[in-house]
Amino acid sequence: MAFKFLRKRLPDRHTVHQYKWLAWCRHWLDHPNLWALNRDSVAGGFAIGLFSGLIPGPVQMLGAILLTLLFKRNIPVALATTFYTNPFTIAPLYLLAYGYGRLLLGNGNHAEVVPFIWNWSDWVHSFRELLQWAISLGPPLAVGLVALALTLALVGYFAVQLGWRVYVVFAWRARARRRLARIAKY
Repeated sequence: MAFKFLRKRLPDRHTVHQYKWLAWCRHWLDHPNLWALNRDSVAGGFAIGLFSGLIPGPVQMLGAILLTLLFKRNIPVALATTFYTNPFTIAPLYLLAYGYGRLLLGNGNHAEVVPFIWNWSDWVHSFRELLQWAISLGPPLAVGLVALALTLALVGYFAVQLGWRVYVVFAWRARARRRLARIAKY
């Protein structure tokens, strides 16, 4: 049922080809796997979205599109998945990445990091302060971001693969029960 809902609302390659402003990149967007709702394409798109969501700055979606074009995975799923990072989640994710980086680099005895607090009344200044805060965290954050992005992508890929498989098995079993009920009725 969720797949039928998504199929109705997600664009396909023919719909995307109708947009004149995308004519310059039409040949890159022509691969059917970029728009398909199959297990590998969706799992790959989800993993790419999780990885791209931790790209610093406002280029997360551009990174997601470039990676989906490179690996031929589902573009809409990758773009939608990048939204797990937002002003509410970015500071905790960066703190988690910093701790992960410290663990990987063996820098366990640094002082605790004060979390960044977003000022909703001044977005430009807050974004600039967030960037300076992230730079001040140094190599543990850089290593931690890459490691966390790879970890989230791997876990997300296999979680979607497993979830898709479980869904299919339950659908097969439900269909078999319906068949048996129809046979028993006659």
